[in-house]
Amino acid sequence: MARSTRSTDWGFPRWRGYGGEGGAAKVRMCDRHGCDLPGNCPAPKSPNSPERWYFCQEHAGEYNRGWDYFEGLSAEEAAAREAGERRDFSGFAETAHYGWGGSGDGSRSRDEMRALAVLEVETDASFDEIKMAWRRLAKANHPDARPDDAEAAERFRLIQAAWDVLRQAEERRAA
Repeated sequence: MARSTRSTDWGFPRWRGYGGEGGAAKVRMCDRHGCDLPGNCPAPKSPNSPERWYFCQEHAGEYNRGWDYFEGLSAEEAAAREAGERRDFSGFAETAHYGWGGSGDGSRSRDEMRALAVLEVETDASFDEIKMAWRRLAKANHPDARPDDAEAAERFRLIQAAWDVLRQAEERRAA
């Protein structure tokens, strides 16, 4: 006769160790037709709805690129909703300097992120891509190429300042 062992959970299921059920873990698959990857990124089916789609990372990115928060609203309604949300959350703006100030993985400074925006490149762009964007924009906005255009001269100045910031950052990283 097998000897019985004493349970250590005392009838409280939360005292059991994680993964102690012994059964197979349920994996939810991506809701995109034909995808066989795990769907671990929830996305709303419609605004203000508790129902969710579950996508893999690739299809969640595709879904988010097409998402329009203000869909179905007139311009006045969209402006009113945006103003209301800015008003409701304006208190959090005071603490913005405590955290990371932009998108990305934290490897770039706030000045570098602004410079990338001026050069119209992605936050994860390589230095070669940054250099190509700088050359393209500098040629298009150079005062010799567009004489008597004050806006182009100002854009050229901003492009040059952005290039200086990113070039110096790259030199610091390389050193």
